[in-house]
Amino acid sequence: MTPPLLFDLAGKRVYVAGHRGMAGSALVRRLAREGCEIVTADRAVLDLTDQAATEAFLAETRPDAVFLAAGHVGGIHANDAYPADFIADNLAIGLNVIRGAFRVGVGKLLSLGSSCIYPKLAPQPITEDALLTGPLEPTNEWYAVAKIAAIKLCDAYRRQHGADFVSVMPTNLYGPGDNYHPENGHVPAALIRRFHEAKLTGAPTVTVWGTGAPRREFLSADDLADACVFVMKHHSAPGFLNVGTGQDVTIAEFASLVAEIVDFRGKIVFDHSRPDGAPRKLLDVGKINRLGWSAKISLRDGLAAAYADFLRGGRRTAA
Repeated sequence: MTPPLLFDLAGKRVYVAGHRGMAGSALVRRLAREGCEIVTADRAVLDLTDQAATEAFLAETRPDAVFLAAGHVGGIHANDAYPADFIADNLAIGLNVIRGAFRVGVGKLLSLGSSCIYPKLAPQPITEDALLTGPLEPTNEWYAVAKIAAIKLCDAYRRQHGADFVSVMPTNLYGPGDNYHPENGHVPAALIRRFHEAKLTGAPTVTVWGTGAPRREFLSADDLADACVFVMKHHSAPGFLNVGTGQDVTIAEFASLVAEIVDFRGKIVFDHSRPDGAPRKLLDVGKINRLGWSAKISLRDGLAAAYADFLRGGRRTAA
């Protein structure tokens, strides 16, 4: 049963911040079905870490709704190697877009976070009330702190000014538009590239960081985009909603599935000297499921779509 429509996107001007990223590009694809005018700005034109430029853009375009999907993102290695960039850039982007949206009277804003906001050893599956109940995973705490700040900014503007600003926390994402860098990319994209290149060169093995034992949940970016549109239209409340599939796999199982889809027939070797990250991350998606939304794209089908994107020439930032 579909919940009541609280915010109709039809006929609205909708700004997607971060439209060239994986989540943002999926949002643009999904919003094409909503009968709205989509507003975007390339990074070369608008630097969202620049407060004056961001506020000037919002004042000029006057969007009715904003999806905040922009951010400085990367995998474990990138987060650990560039902590200042990850915290400073993401704090600035969140503050500039959220405060700027309020100042120009945006009707509704949805901010995308990340499941790394939760404590490293949070009880599994992780419910929304686990936020700030324990220490963060050290390898990505810088990014996590910035995303927690964005949640609190949305809540603060709602509490003080009545702004209809909401947040969602997706689990690990994959899909078209990802960055297929072999080290700085997310796990799914990095593995797709590594297995593909190993297949082409005839390499007998592919090395995967860690032990392979940690469990992770993976969500298609197109499922996330559908969830974001659903939340924008049907939900208004403080706090945030988890977005995921409610199912997880081990990294070893995930790597084997990627190898199968890419058709790499060599051996997978696990480098135990590399960090595993959190032992398990599975989101409790009961809240959003009860509202009427659930994930629809299977992991196999979603990874096949991501590999097709890679073969079409998806982002392959040089190593």
